[in-house]
Amino acid sequence: MIHAPAWFTQSLPTFSLDGELWMGRGSFERLSAVVRTLQPDDAAWRNVRYVVFDMPISDDSSPDASSLTFEQRWALLKARLGAFAGSSQPSWLQLSTQDRVASLAALKAHLHEVTSNGAEGLVLHRWSAHWMPGRSSAVKKLKLQPDAEAIVVGHLPGKGKYKGQLGALTMQMPTGQGFVLGSGFSDAQRALPPSIGRIVTYRFRGHTAAGIPKFASFLRVREIE
Repeated sequence: MIHAPAWFTQSLPTFSLDGELWMGRGSFERLSAVVRTLQPDDAAWRNVRYVVFDMPISDDSSPDASSLTFEQRWALLKARLGAFAGSSQPSWLQLSTQDRVASLAALKAHLHEVTSNGAEGLVLHRWSAHWMPGRSSAVKKLKLQPDAEAIVVGHLPGKGKYKGQLGALTMQMPTGQGFVLGSGFSDAQRALPPSIGRIVTYRFRGHTAAGIPKFASFLRVREIE
């Protein structure tokens, strides 16, 4: 559960929205600290944005959003937020951008453009898809360097400058295979590593013949849902 200030939640429109909290590129750790705080820090929340990218099934939508494609929902969402903006839309409620590209080459060029500006990548959404909860094959992440998730099953002690701290995590992938994750950690993360049982996101560069990620590097810990 996220404990946001009352002014943040009370200013939302009455229809359902699907989006993400955001503080800017490269600010995941800072945002994570803000939203985990039980007593919300009002000043910190003033820097948080709620970026909306879809409108799920809503009891007051007309027509019912569940019968609409993403392209139709997007048009309806823009119209509804536009009408809301004409009255009392707060500055921290923002509509994401949706770009259509004409070719694979244009998509690759756009991917390189956004990543050169600090983004992790792009989210691809099929225009004809109907809304559904959870993960969907209609929504794909496109990144120059792929990432994946695995569960922490053990801690390996550090050596040298990291003696007495974390050296590496032993990980288990959804396939049941294990591997060692030893790079990408800050000094603070080595001093207080992710606990056993937590799910970690890591970057990698392909797989070995046995299916083990190559050059795996720690990215972040998944938030507890």
